[in-house]
Amino acid sequence: MEHRERTIVFKCGDKRLVGIVHGAGCATTGVLIVVGGPQYRVGSHRQFLLLARYLAASKVPVLRFDYRGMGDSEGEIRTFEEVGDDIHAAIDAFFVASPGLQSVVLWGLCDAASAALFYGYTDSRVHGMMLLNPWVWTESGEAKAYLKHYYLQRLFEKVFWKKVLSGQFELINSLVSLWGSVKAFCGNRRVEKEVRPNKRAATMALPKRMYQGLESFQGRVGIVISGNDLTAAEFEDMVKASKAWKKLLKSKAVEIKYIPQADHTFSRQVWRDQVAEYSLQWVLQC
Repeated sequence: MEHRERTIVFKCGDKRLVGIVHGAGCATTGVLIVVGGPQYRVGSHRQFLLLARYLAASKVPVLRFDYRGMGDSEGEIRTFEEVGDDIHAAIDAFFVASPGLQSVVLWGLCDAASAALFYGYTDSRVHGMMLLNPWVWTESGEAKAYLKHYYLQRLFEKVFWKKVLSGQFELINSLVSLWGSVKAFCGNRRVEKEVRPNKRAATMALPKRMYQGLESFQGRVGIVISGNDLTAAEFEDMVKASKAWKKLLKSKAVEIKYIPQADHTFSRQVWRDQVAEYSLQWVLQC
C-alpha cells in the first residue's frame, strides 16, 4: 500500500491539473513537490519521481504535479512567481486524496524553493519547507558568483593553462565575457540597494522578497546546498553579505545541509540518495 501510485486530476480556476499521489493515506504529514523551471513533475534525472517513491516506501505520502501550462496540465505556461494558486489547489487535492493528512511540507529545488517561500507563510497547512539551492538571482549577484566561483577558480585549473599554452584559449571572447560580468556586478549594486523594503513586493529584488517569506513563515525549514553550483554559490554569497539573512538562518527552526561535490540538480545517484535520505529524516521530524 505504501508504494501505491494514483493519478489525480483537480481544478485550479477553470483549468485541470494532473498529479500523481504516492503512498497510502494514513500519515499525518505529506510532501508536496513543487516543480522548478520549465519542467514537469518527473524532474531532472527523474529525481522527483525517485524521491517520491523513496519517501512513500517509508510511509510518507507525496504529491507531485504539473502547474497550469506545464506537462499534462491545462492552461498557459507561467513563471515561479505566478504559481501560488496552483500550489494551493494541489494542497487541497492532496488532502482529499490522503484523508489522514494534517499538514504538508513543500519541497522545491532552485526557483521552486523561491515559489515555496512566496507561498508557505500564507497557508497554515504548510508546516515545513525543504529548499534546495534556492534561486536568489540578481544581475549583480550572478556576476559576482561568476567572478568569484568561475573565473577565479579557472586560474587554478590545469585544463585552463593547457588551453592557454596550446593556443586554444580564446582570449578576446573571454575578456569580453569577464568585462561584462564586472560591469554587471558594479553597475547593478547601486540599483538594487535603492529598492526599499516598504515598496510593493512585485518591485522588490528577489532576495528581499524571499527574506520576507522566510521571516514570515512559522514552520521548520531545511536547506540543502550543493558545493559545485553557481546558483548555490550566489545564495551563499548573498547570505554572507547580509546580517539580516545570517541572523535569520541561525534560527532554531532552520537546518542547513551541505553536499560538497554535488551539482545543481544532484545528477549523480550518490548525491540524489543523500538528498532523499536527508529529506526523509527531516520530514519525519516535522
